[in-house]
Amino acid sequence: IGVDEKSLISILTNSNEEHKRSLRKGSSKLFIEDENGFERWDQSSIKILKHQFNRFRDAVVLSLLHPWERDARLIEKAIRKGPKHYNVIVETACTRSSDQLLGARKAYHSLFHHSIEEHLTHIKGRERKLLVALVSAYRYEGTGVNEDVAKSEAQILYEAINNGDKNKLLDHEDAIMILATRSKQHLQALYRHYNQSYDKTLAQDLEGEGILKDTVECLCTPQTYFTRVLEAAVKEDADEESKRALTRVIVTQKEQLVKEGFVPNKIQDILLGLNKDFMLASIASGDIK
Repeated sequence: IGVDEKSLISILTNSNEEHKRSLRKGSSKLFIEDENGFERWDQSSIKILKHQFNRFRDAVVLSLLHPWERDARLIEKAIRKGPKHYNVIVETACTRSSDQLLGARKAYHSLFHHSIEEHLTHIKGRERKLLVALVSAYRYEGTGVNEDVAKSEAQILYEAINNGDKNKLLDHEDAIMILATRSKQHLQALYRHYNQSYDKTLAQDLEGEGILKDTVECLCTPQTYFTRVLEAAVKEDADEESKRALTRVIVTQKEQLVKEGFVPNKIQDILLGLNKDFMLASIASGDIK
């Protein structure tokens, strides 16, 4: 539910030992009394509390960093931590403008003395080709779309997905070229043509395809992608990485969330405590335009 730091500081610095003892007795969710009458913390509850503080710390740090440094560090960490974290690279590469992504690549040079592409070459799996293409992209950002080309490329993707081995889709040069080089407006038109022409939507046809589905959703239907990430984070059985994603998305994708209509209604419906307050406070302060 978040951390009210001001209240904690006020209570703890103005409490004598007797007061703290009464606090322990009144905080049955955090402290338990053993058979000897000794008040000790409940290990599982303290672990949860620790995670809350850690998430607040992460939110503060990510907010203070220059956006280019923040994105560069997120990408480097995702490369280092492996396949389960490659969606962070996709998310960053696909939601930034061309200039913002170029800035992150420049920051990566300064921070890690290598290019992102060079570090991605150490990836052994098939994901490498798509990830390199995405972080190297400098997409056209105008509004012009050739509908005939978009429809033709929708057919190329359909055939690549349905007429071959899905396990080899990440090696399909035309599919990677389309996803990595076309403007977002073009890809959204392609997505629309795909959905109109075939039995399943493009996202449905990529179900279970990991970063390929993440790529398509981030580029074509970002609201769908972020809804999926946020809802996974607030499930009762959410793992720690899913919960960390909540902080990352709120802090690093605020403009995208506002653009996609998450604020204020959806943020208030999905999020709790500190994270909701943090997001809404950013909007009220004019941090998001």
